[in-house]
Amino acid sequence: MDQTLSRSGEGRSPRQLRRELQQGETDDLWRRRAIIGLSLVGMTAMAAVSLLQTGVIQHLPDPPLESFDSDKVNSSDTAYALGVPDGTLSLASLAANVPLAAFGGSDRVREQPWVPLAAAGKAAVEAAVAGWYFYQMPAKEKKWCGYCIVGALCNFGIFALTLPEAKKAFASLSRNEEVRQTGTGQRQKSIVRR
Repeated sequence: MDQTLSRSGEGRSPRQLRRELQQGETDDLWRRRAIIGLSLVGMTAMAAVSLLQTGVIQHLPDPPLESFDSDKVNSSDTAYALGVPDGTLSLASLAANVPLAAFGGSDRVREQPWVPLAAAGKAAVEAAVAGWYFYQMPAKEKKWCGYCIVGALCNFGIFALTLPEAKKAFASLSRNEEVRQTGTGQRQKSIVRR
């Protein structure tokens, strides 16, 4: 196999990447695995919602409580306001978290700092949207959807899990910029002295 095709990331071989992702023990890797797990849980909930919203099934079971009516919440005008059922968008968005969390090796904070920053930015937007939908259930629809609650909690958890790695990535970018500026400043000083 051509060596140029057998490399991934920053000079990391597929074998190295596989070993890091499958066997690595860093806190960041454990959080990335938790993001994948929460995304899959959220996808399960949003898959059920998507089935209802697209007519594949006609009813979602609810807890035996008066305040729950997933059919009503997921068939509301709010759920279709974007021209596509919101459950399908949430399902796709949660699915996108999986490759984003799996992208890069154990030191992606240093090697690919934009990836954790993008993951945190994406998760922040989704947590805000989930919060808005969470508010809509009791305020507008006057009912709760258990599937939507699970999806929202997953989005909140994913956002929280992205923050530590994003903070390190931001610090890494800041250090890289300082080094670049210091190096540039040193070169400019030496040119002026000559």
